[in-house]
Amino acid sequence: MKDKTTERWGTYESFYVELSGKKVADIVEKTRSEPEEIAAFMWECLKQGRIEPYYRNENDVYLIDDDLVFVAEFTELPGETDLVGEPLHKMIVVTFLGKMSVTIELRDLKSYYSWLRHSRRMTLIKNSRKRK
Repeated sequence: MKDKTTERWGTYESFYVELSGKKVADIVEKTRSEPEEIAAFMWECLKQGRIEPYYRNENDVYLIDDDLVFVAEFTELPGETDLVGEPLHKMIVVTFLGKMSVTIELRDLKSYYSWLRHSRRMTLIKNSRKRK
C-alpha cells in the first residue's frame, strides 16, 4: 500500500518514511485478513513516528506505541530510488506477536523464545521416550 496522497503532478521523488536506516516506500501484510486496512494503519503509524525498533541493533522486530509487537522484513523496490539515488524499500509485515500490556512475556523476546525452544525440545524428548 503506497501513500495515495503523494500522487500529484510535480512530484519528482517517491514518498518514503525512514525506519532503522531503511527508506520505506511501501508496506505489505502477509495474512488473510484485510491487508489494505492493516497497511493503511501501518502507514499512519509510520508517518506519525509511532513505530520504533524493539532492539537497537536488530531490524526485524518493531513496536507500535511501545506496546504492539510485530515482525517485519524489508526488500528493495525495483526501480525506486530517492533523489540521491539510494534504494527505497518495501516493508513486509510478517506477523503481529501481540501487545506487551496483555502478554507480559513479550517484554523480553529473547528469553521468551529461548524458553519456548527449550520447552518444545523437552516435549519432543519426552514424546520420543514414550514411543520406545
